[in-house]
Amino acid sequence: MGGPGCGKGTQCKNMATKYGFRHVGLGQLLRQEARRSTQRGRKIYDIMLQGLLVPTVGRAPDIVMVFDCSMDTMVRRVLHRGRVEHRADDCESAIRQRLETYYMLCEPVLTFYQQKNLLCNILAEEAPENIFAKCCSVVESLQ
Repeated sequence: MGGPGCGKGTQCKNMATKYGFRHVGLGQLLRQEARRSTQRGRKIYDIMLQGLLVPTVGRAPDIVMVFDCSMDTMVRRVLHRGRVEHRADDCESAIRQRLETYYMLCEPVLTFYQQKNLLCNILAEEAPENIFAKCCSVVESLQ
């Protein structure tokens, strides 16, 4: 878990490669659906452009890694990603709205997982390889 630009996609891909996990990028799936000319696709596209979170359903996790990062770092990273990947939902106003929405909606979720002792905070301000080493320590502690 983490706000947009915290590095969760990068680290999930790294862990999938190292440990043979399957990485399903929810954001990528939602962007694919948003490009379709269906009612659901248009609805997802509108929600994403507003910088809101698209509602999803999933299974309960065994552990939750939270990538902690400053808002300035996340905005800088997402603006860079938007330029590189030409992503319409990575403009500054949408990014800031997504971050506000993330903090507002995810706080109770984080509290819930913390109370269940499933939360593992990872400082995500460092270089990706340093963050990955921390992720590996978490995964290997579970094996």
